[in-house]
Amino acid sequence: MSEISITKARTIIRKALATGRELELKPLSVVVLDAGGHVKAFEREDGASPGRFGIAHGKAYGSVMLGMAGKAQMARAEAQPFFMAAINGVYGGQVVPVPGGVLVRDKKGAVIGAVGVTGDTSDNDVIAAMAGIEAAGLTGEA
Repeated sequence: MSEISITKARTIIRKALATGRELELKPLSVVVLDAGGHVKAFEREDGASPGRFGIAHGKAYGSVMLGMAGKAQMARAEAQPFFMAAINGVYGGQVVPVPGGVLVRDKKGAVIGAVGVTGDTSDNDVIAAMAGIEAAGLTGEA
């Protein structure tokens, strides 16, 4: 199985932040996790609130640990709130089940990590994440 290199993680972050600036989004925070849910890289733009790391991490962490992107997690949380509450108990409250958590897949379709973006609307967070993932030559699942 391949993994997200630090070079690709930095590319993801750089392009996600650049996309945010191009679209005139609020200051973003971006985290890249590997397939085990470990932080590979993180950046918080000037002006982003300090609590944004936890939100970005929670979006990405839920995606990689559950194998489902933020949009699917949100749908599951709406349909089965007790299930998602239990999941958050299992993972120590670290899951933030909303869009902005994007699975990252390699060329063979294997999950190799996740990206979490926060700072603007969830839909805009996804746009920034996908731009970063695509710039790194990988495939995102939002």
